[in-house]
Amino acid sequence: MESETDIKAKCRSLPEVPGVYQFFDAKGGLLYVGKAKNVKNRVSSYFNKQHDSGRLRLMVRLVHNIQVLVAESELDALLLENNLIKTHQPRFNVMLRDDKTYPWICIKKEPFPRIFSTRNRIQDGSEYYGPYASVKMMRAVLDLVRQLYPLRTCKLHLKEESIAEGKFNVCLEYHIGNCLGPCVGKQSAADYEQMIEEARTIIKGKTGSVARLLRQQMEAFAEEFAYEKAQEVKERLEQIEKFRSKSVIVRQDMRDVDVASLRREGNIVYVNYLKVTEGAVVQGYTLEVKPKLDESDAELLVLALFELRRRFGSEAEEVLVPFDPEAEIVGMKFVVPQRGERKMLLELSERNLRFYLKEKWANMALKDPEKHSQRILETLKKDLRLTELPVHMECFDNSNFQGAYPVSAMVCFKDAKPSKKDYRHFNIKTVEGPDDFASMKEAVYRRYKRLKEEEAPLPQLIVIDGGKGQLSAALEALEALDLRGKIPIIGIAKRLEEIYFPGDPLPLYLDKRSESLKVIQQMRNEAHRFGISHYRSRHKKTLSKSSLEEIEGIGSKTVTELLRHFRTVKRVREASEEELKQVVGQAKAKKIKEWALES
Repeated sequence: MESETDIKAKCRSLPEVPGVYQFFDAKGGLLYVGKAKNVKNRVSSYFNKQHDSGRLRLMVRLVHNIQVLVAESELDALLLENNLIKTHQPRFNVMLRDDKTYPWICIKKEPFPRIFSTRNRIQDGSEYYGPYASVKMMRAVLDLVRQLYPLRTCKLHLKEESIAEGKFNVCLEYHIGNCLGPCVGKQSAADYEQMIEEARTIIKGKTGSVARLLRQQMEAFAEEFAYEKAQEVKERLEQIEKFRSKSVIVRQDMRDVDVASLRREGNIVYVNYLKVTEGAVVQGYTLEVKPKLDESDAELLVLALFELRRRFGSEAEEVLVPFDPEAEIVGMKFVVPQRGERKMLLELSERNLRFYLKEKWANMALKDPEKHSQRILETLKKDLRLTELPVHMECFDNSNFQGAYPVSAMVCFKDAKPSKKDYRHFNIKTVEGPDDFASMKEAVYRRYKRLKEEEAPLPQLIVIDGGKGQLSAALEALEALDLRGKIPIIGIAKRLEEIYFPGDPLPLYLDKRSESLKVIQQMRNEAHRFGISHYRSRHKKTLSKSSLEEIEGIGSKTVTELLRHFRTVKRVREASEEELKQVVGQAKAKKIKEWALES
């Protein structure tokens, strides 16, 4: 078993979303499958407290690895849990029987089809939708269908010949308006089939048009002052609007499908795989592939699929993928879904892949910070085309208000993390007016002139907050110090987050999700925060002193004494003449009090 510290570190990196968690032992055997509204909180609870149950204590001791499948909602997590338990029968789970677990909605294959709930699926050509973990949700859908469409509920076999011969009579449902009497020919087959088609749309979750109709009904009842009926319609509307997109609730006739998504991060390719059997997700896994040569994503996707299908015993012919690998393989048909349930399954795979990577990186940062930092630095080196790892990076930003009180800030990152003891402020001395370029040039020049004089280590990367103009000004400062070309330097423009290099007119656009861009943005934002805080402090002190020094006969020394005693100008204003007298004497106290009353 991994150490308790390692398990708790992994728990801290789990996602705070609905999903399913799986506990594995040291040999890779599945111990337990559970669901949670918040995976991180639920899993952490196993390892952060003592348990009364001996069986639970035993399971916790055996846990060697934890895997997570994220879901769209708590309902979907429940369905995933059910599918995984039935498929793998983990040692510590209560076994769920394969039948009569969750209900389905059936559209019966028969003349004038009935729509009803069932726990027994019969292979007779009928359509089954589900399973529904929430019976209340299923009943809400059926109630809506029955409210909108007067479909028959009787079990009569309504053949055309029998109807024509008059073998049937209408029942009470017809008399109370719940059925239109197809059994006696009062409703045509075509009209009935149109109602079935619309009901099928609702059951599949496409409720937009129905929701609009319900709103119209609710408003009509309200206008007629039939508030009880309006409230009933409102409740049905609220139930339907809560009916979520069905991430694992798909048609049973989808049969067996494999789903795969891919993402390349540095020198590793990650492939997420979902196995779908009879419309339900029964397996999920993420495989890491390290290319040996210059293999394309398409080649690696096919290689990974072969391994995953072999590992999980899949013989599904249809494979849902994010792009066409352009490979013709016997027994496999690649499909790039554009909409509908198949597109939804591909998005579920992609979402699980993102969470896998997020968890992996967060866990790495907790367990091995040095390795995590090394990976980020290697990514920066590759993305910015550097010759060495940017272990030491510095970023500059300017702050001023209409040219007054200009300051510059420099923040330092070491090993991709802030090194706050190395932060520096620069009160701009040689620039008059709002000249951002000249201010940047002065700050960069003063920083590296001092480092040269002290023979201190120079950074492996300089980041300038700004576009071509600020970058050019910084380059002039480096050239004056004979450092141009000796320190890599880039500029980052705020508008589109484009990266500028010296002498290159075309900017570099990094992936918005890349860690390289996130580190550069963090440096830029930290420099801006640090500069603004210093600017505000300096501005505040200047305003405080200047307002008191406006008093005739009050000099800077007296102002300093007042602020040292009263702390703020506001307290000086509010002080009594007697209190002021104790600090600056009778004559000055009188002048200050007169000023306070007049201003």
